[in-house]
Amino acid sequence: MQQTTQAIVETIRVIFEPRYAAQQAQVAGQSRAVWRMFAGLALVLFISYLGSGLVYGLARRFGADPATLQLGTTPIAMLILLFSFVFASIGVVLAMPLLQRRPVAELFGPVPLFFRQFRNTVAALILLWGVVTVLPPYDLGAPLTANLTLGAWLRWLPLAVLAVLVQVEAEELLFRGYLQQALAARFRSGWIWMGAPSVIFALGHYLPAEAGENAIWVALWAGLFAVLMADLTARAGSLGPAVAVHFVNNAVALLIVGAPEGLNGLALFLSPYTLSDTAEIRPWLWVDFAMMLVSWLAARLAIRA
Repeated sequence: MQQTTQAIVETIRVIFEPRYAAQQAQVAGQSRAVWRMFAGLALVLFISYLGSGLVYGLARRFGADPATLQLGTTPIAMLILLFSFVFASIGVVLAMPLLQRRPVAELFGPVPLFFRQFRNTVAALILLWGVVTVLPPYDLGAPLTANLTLGAWLRWLPLAVLAVLVQVEAEELLFRGYLQQALAARFRSGWIWMGAPSVIFALGHYLPAEAGENAIWVALWAGLFAVLMADLTARAGSLGPAVAVHFVNNAVALLIVGAPEGLNGLALFLSPYTLSDTAEIRPWLWVDFAMMLVSWLAARLAIRA
């Protein structure tokens, strides 16, 4: 019994022990001037605002409904919304050589390592989701609503997958790449380089108008997700695992079972509940928290970190 307990304690210690030598090697030689990071962030926000405004302006000029564009309730609207994240990536691409004096490729980590970790993590998560899908319960307590026909969904799927990749790559490049690595070059404490970008990420997901009383829980979910992705990135020495986990998570939420209130234009089904359905959604939020932790552990296993 004592040996079993010691083994469990040792396993937990290994799982949660911070091992961030890969990140320290990755940021070695980077500028420690925090003002450069803030200047670069301002540039990213400016490019994003300018580029997205131009795209949405052109879409409205050609007859797109502004409300539909904002909510992403049609395939075209969702594609425009997701692909518009490319402007954040462009901002980072410009900020790195101008202000950090580093090539943007260094944020991704070594290219072979990035793609190997991305591939292995996606494979592990597909296996995980396959196991979860065949286990009970087999519904959300109410039937799903059909959104797109299977034929239409399959026709949109290649572009939809690419669009989700563009969106998650932009967020990971900015939060776990640009911000995290700039802070890690200046501060050794994980409370700073892991915590600050995660708080910003969580605040960006605080949507009381859509989620009602569940808004704080959705934001906390996003904050914990950001912390776990920061941990993965620091352990891995590349953005590959974080991009993979983020991609699979968003693919499920945006392409398979979407939310009725919006961002559902490319989803095959719609959830029977909105985010503001407090009593119905709250238990499933805990399931989402558990699934997030299991996905993080699956990614750790996939990259052996």
